[in-house]
Amino acid sequence: MPIRQAIEADLPRLMELLYELSQLGEIVESRPRTAGPLEQAALRALQADERFTCLVLDLDGRPDGTATLYILPNLSHGGRPYAVVENVVVDSRHRGAGLGRELMEHAERLAVEANCYKIVLTSNRHRIHAHRFYERLGYVATHHGFTKYLPE
Repeated sequence: MPIRQAIEADLPRLMELLYELSQLGEIVESRPRTAGPLEQAALRALQADERFTCLVLDLDGRPDGTATLYILPNLSHGGRPYAVVENVVVDSRHRGAGLGRELMEHAERLAVEANCYKIVLTSNRHRIHAHRFYERLGYVATHHGFTKYLPE
């Protein structure tokens, strides 16, 4: 499957995918958001910094999966950076076909190329199927995470 960096033309479809992701989260969206100036600025910021990558998995010329990878500087572990994967989602019609695995393996390759010492992600406690997916990829639940949502 072709995996590439997201472009502005992908934003409407990315909003649909992120809506799907929200359905098992703490803040469930009632409908897909329209990509506006804030989303456009966020994508431009991801594109402008070589440490950040918004990946898109194209299936038949249409984004049907996405994941965002952040490479972060770090003072521990000999100064080696670490990677964070966020907003991993594959269109519900294509789950179970290996697309999520391809996205995650691509993100991992980028993290290895950047000399990261680890790659981390969080997954909402309600997403039991996603937890099993990450475990099959070799991820281990090592920490107890906390989130505080801030007002808009």
